[in-house]
Amino acid sequence: MTVTTMQPRSFMEAVREVGQYRSTAEAEAVTHTVLLALSAHLPATERAELTPLLPTEAILSAPLAPRPLTAREFVESVAPHIENATPATARWHVTSVLTALAQQLGAPQTARLLAQLPPGYALLFGLADLAAVA
Repeated sequence: MTVTTMQPRSFMEAVREVGQYRSTAEAEAVTHTVLLALSAHLPATERAELTPLLPTEAILSAPLAPRPLTAREFVESVAPHIENATPATARWHVTSVLTALAQQLGAPQTARLLAQLPPGYALLFGLADLAAVA
């Protein structure tokens, strides 16, 4: 399944389930924050594929990150934008959203997305980071 065929409602349910959120509204808020931050690190073609999940104007108008962030820096950059998030809960939120995204995308598209990001992001997508072992 690709993002372009993914249904936003089913994706939100997947995020809610993975993250064990109490409400869809909570899952939506966290998802919006995480995907908006992720889009800042992706080229235009990858950004455009996230538009079914977030408002097009939000994704396309988000400024590109000035430099690639490590996975840890990415989580730290998201934390201030999630209500009451600590570093540990921010990692939970990021991992919940990105794991649900990986499940919805499937292996080939997730691999393509990860190829656009610095090493270390695979764990945030709920995948083994085999590159770190090599």
